[in-house]
Amino acid sequence: MEGTRPGGAAPAGGAGSGSGSSSFPSLFPPGLHGIYGECRRLYPEQPNPLQVTAILKYWLGGPDPLDYVSMYRNIGNPALNVPEHWHYVSFGLSDLYGDNRVHEFTGTEGPSGFGFELTFRLKRETGESAPPTWPAELMQGLARYVFQSENTFCSGDHVSWHSPLDNSESRIQHMLLTEDPQMQPVQTPFGVVTFLQIVGVCTEELHAAQQWNGQGILELLRTVPVAGGPWLITDMRRGETIFEIDPHLQERVDKGIETDGSNLSGVSAKCAWDDLSRPPEDDEDSRSICIGTQPRRLSGKDTEQIRETLRRGLEINSKPVLPPINAQRQNGLNHDRAPSRKDSLESESSAAIIPHELIRTRQLESVHLKFNQESGALIPLCLRGRLLHGRHFTYKSITGDTAITFVSTGVEGAFATEEHPYAAHGPWLQILLTEEFVERMLEDLEDLNSPEEFKLPKEYSWPEKKLKVSILPDAVFDNPLH
Repeated sequence: MEGTRPGGAAPAGGAGSGSGSSSFPSLFPPGLHGIYGECRRLYPEQPNPLQVTAILKYWLGGPDPLDYVSMYRNIGNPALNVPEHWHYVSFGLSDLYGDNRVHEFTGTEGPSGFGFELTFRLKRETGESAPPTWPAELMQGLARYVFQSENTFCSGDHVSWHSPLDNSESRIQHMLLTEDPQMQPVQTPFGVVTFLQIVGVCTEELHAAQQWNGQGILELLRTVPVAGGPWLITDMRRGETIFEIDPHLQERVDKGIETDGSNLSGVSAKCAWDDLSRPPEDDEDSRSICIGTQPRRLSGKDTEQIRETLRRGLEINSKPVLPPINAQRQNGLNHDRAPSRKDSLESESSAAIIPHELIRTRQLESVHLKFNQESGALIPLCLRGRLLHGRHFTYKSITGDTAITFVSTGVEGAFATEEHPYAAHGPWLQILLTEEFVERMLEDLEDLNSPEEFKLPKEYSWPEKKLKVSILPDAVFDNPLH
């Protein structure tokens, strides 16, 4: 990643220079030209913004997927109590070139590349004459995730960053994503580009978004000027959460969870499961994470269904239905994405080692679930925010193909049933929990809500249900011999 320079020295600056020369459109990539036109509409007085640019482009082997990040000075809107701030816009998640060097060209009607670019609004500090460049590296980090996983972002998504966004001592350590309040979707020769704005949030606000939904927390942030205001401007010096600023907002969240449940339908996690119905030496059917062995892989169809369970829970009007194993993509968050795209849940060998048709669904009598502390802390959310609202929740292992899906009795399409509540399809386990049992589990797991008082390892057991849950140190899952 290189330093800043005037936009006029890079293609973006020339494309919007407004000289009227007919040669300009042919000199600069058409996709970049279209996005820059939208920036020029907002900032006609800043035709040559400062840019952070990757000299060695990603498509030439460079490490940074974004070709450019433009940085504008926004005067805000005093009438709306919007302060002056720096506005960052990325170039590269969408298709800038249209020649397949980075993104597969799929036509003009669908999304361009991944279909979006990132923006970020950072409050301008008094006396600050130039925009800080650290947001550009933050945007590059998110872009690397998108390129590596080929998993796109949507408005309302959250990103657990676990570190101050600017590497300071700030409490702003995570992100939510929403539509940029000023930038409009752009039709380019290579498809449509929308603009998703990064919003910095505190850990408590991230947890509230997980327990309820991102859109609800974004609306609360808009009502608190120092926490974002109507344009959701990030202030890295903010020292209080919205719940400390206005304690009544926690009641809004609690009521929202009770009324709406949670829109978080699953997470990538450190998790594992064992079939206690069989002797330990029966490796054929044990599904503990074991990096040193070669367990069965999830088939493409299984991966597709797990992916759909996560996507459907993120839809505002989602129905509690697990799609059939042979489901095609439909009504998912990536319904506009090119067929060649894949999500982060898809393993490198998701084309099954064992054909899907040869892996039978097995009913299990007794199971042992294992989570690290961070994943285990989400179990109450899974139970209260999802299952009690007739929905489902999936843990997908980040170290293998293991997956655990909790389903309620109201979820259709699951292979776990009330008669056989524990069922496995290869390394994918489904657990059906009745409302009565969920209520009991919530009481027994109450201490998961107090991580500061938690000591590992911790075990919970319901012998009559033949279910055991262990919360284990991260090292257990990182150990190749586990």
